[in-house]
Amino acid sequence: MVERVLVPVDGSEPSDHACEFVFEEFPDATMVLLHVINPAEAGYTAQRALPAASEEWYDRQQDRAEEHLDEIEARAIEHGVDTERVIETGKPARCIVSIAEDEGVNVDHVVMGSHGREGVSRVLLGSVAETIVRRSPVPVTVVR
Repeated sequence: MVERVLVPVDGSEPSDHACEFVFEEFPDATMVLLHVINPAEAGYTAQRALPAASEEWYDRQQDRAEEHLDEIEARAIEHGVDTERVIETGKPARCIVSIAEDEGVNVDHVVMGSHGREGVSRVLLGSVAETIVRRSPVPVTVVR
């Protein structure tokens, strides 16, 4: 029986599908919602090279993550699903695997969305979902 499901979320349609999947398939499990703030997305400009600009970018990302997690938690309440939230900073695949391995978090399944990239874009960008499937210590369900 699945008791704790790790659900990485990023505000995308595929991550919303993953949440809906958990609501339907694991209604008695606790959803551990993970939002990863990826510093690589900050980009580099003259203004962002300054420490204050970096802090402002991070603060905006933190606020967006909190708002997004609030929205998901509201939907979870409607479905009677318990939630916990985790916000990490780093490379998404590395953070997801780290949380899945963390005995303190104690998840027994990962459900995540996939953008379904194929061909050259998948080779160039890599596939977070594929990395998680290969490295996760617990079963992974990928939804699109």
